[in-house]
Amino acid sequence: MYFIAPSILSANFTRLGEEITNVIDAGADWIHFDVMDNHYVPNLTIGPLVCEAIRPLTKAVIDVHLMVKPVDRIIPDFAKAGANVITFHPEASEHIDRSLSLIRECGCQAGLVFNPATPLEHMDYVMDKLDVVLLMSVNPGFGGQKFIPATLDKLRKARAKIDAYQRESGRRIRLEVDGGVKVDNIAEIARAGADTFVAGSAVYGAAKDSDPQRYNSIIAALRAELATVPVAAR
Repeated sequence: MYFIAPSILSANFTRLGEEITNVIDAGADWIHFDVMDNHYVPNLTIGPLVCEAIRPLTKAVIDVHLMVKPVDRIIPDFAKAGANVITFHPEASEHIDRSLSLIRECGCQAGLVFNPATPLEHMDYVMDKLDVVLLMSVNPGFGGQKFIPATLDKLRKARAKIDAYQRESGRRIRLEVDGGVKVDNIAEIARAGADTFVAGSAVYGAAKDSDPQRYNSIIAALRAELATVPVAAR
């Protein structure tokens, strides 16, 4: 039901392969891969070559979040590098339907990402091409930010749209949230409708290198909180 997707933006890049292997071994489901271009967002991170390098290290889903503009040029590169899921911001595409189709034609699952102030209406006419809807609960560009509370109401609205579509079509769309997710708020976020949780600093930033089981306890704590969410609220 619930997927935990640690963001490698907060990992130790001097030993990135080990960091990825360790969180998957500790029970994480996806690896979240934040791509920033110092244009659409005020930061510069990693590209397809890093994705290609880590692909042989894990069979886990690599969830590529493109914070780049324009977006279409780089989609095939990440698909070739081993991405399983590719999401992008509607503001970064001239033709959202075409960009979603390109991702799917490249063999990946496709998704839209909504900034805190981006209206959800962008998803209304492309639901048939969506596998993931990702809501940003911080403004994109940097890790370690605090969760924006208004995201909870936005999650409920997105959940209602997705549920209505799923009842009609039978297709599953995951509702992901990214930004400020941690042990003391993940259950509340799940109650609002999220089923996939990006946790960067909450996982990588909270761990101590001296602890050989440093990720096990953190991921177990996140799952324990998720287990408190009543079935009717999932």
